[in-house]
Amino acid sequence: MGFFELTSEDWQALWLSFQLASISTALLVILCLPWAWWIARGRSIGRQSSLALSALPLALPPTVMGFYLLLFLGKNGPLHGIIGEGLAFSFSGIVMGSMLYSLPFVLHPLVNTFRAINRNELDAAATLGAGPWYRMRHVIIPQSWPGIVSAAVLGFAHTLGEFGVIVMIGGSIPRETQVASVMIFEYVESGKSEQAHALSLSLVLICLCLLITVYGIDYWRGRRYQTDSVS
Repeated sequence: MGFFELTSEDWQALWLSFQLASISTALLVILCLPWAWWIARGRSIGRQSSLALSALPLALPPTVMGFYLLLFLGKNGPLHGIIGEGLAFSFSGIVMGSMLYSLPFVLHPLVNTFRAINRNELDAAATLGAGPWYRMRHVIIPQSWPGIVSAAVLGFAHTLGEFGVIVMIGGSIPRETQVASVMIFEYVESGKSEQAHALSLSLVLICLCLLITVYGIDYWRGRRYQTDSVS
């Protein structure tokens, strides 16, 4: 096997990883946009407690979260009968696990983005009679779209590399839950170091490109802010 040669199973695992990251990130952005806006618009105990709770995945080991998700989403979990046979060891299950574990990587950048919006411009627009939708389209979105893109890219990149939560809630079912990170672990366990290296290097390059995109956006935002300040 060549230094950077991927098998059909590797491509399938990568494709499944991309599907998982895309769906999880899209759902997280939809969920986190109003949540982040609510947190950013005040400093109440409830808002800060909500932000602290969302940061729990940063502190807990992935296996702990995966274990409780397995109990919650399994056949004997509290949702049994509502969701049928349970979501454990299914693609839907690893989507839910990925959303939970990648939550702070999307929510927290959005909160910081919304907190940085110029309130004077919002107040001026409201004083001139601009409605909520007008302010959203002409003030909020133009100022926050780079932060929204950065949050989405970070969430996508983090989901690509998830392992602990995925293997606990989804196991390793080909074409269902066997994502790239799980396949790398199996390659290492079986002593297939070349295959593990090829797939690992693929993820390294993909994630590097995504992170370059994030920091490129941050650099562009900084340059634009400096230019606007000088003007």
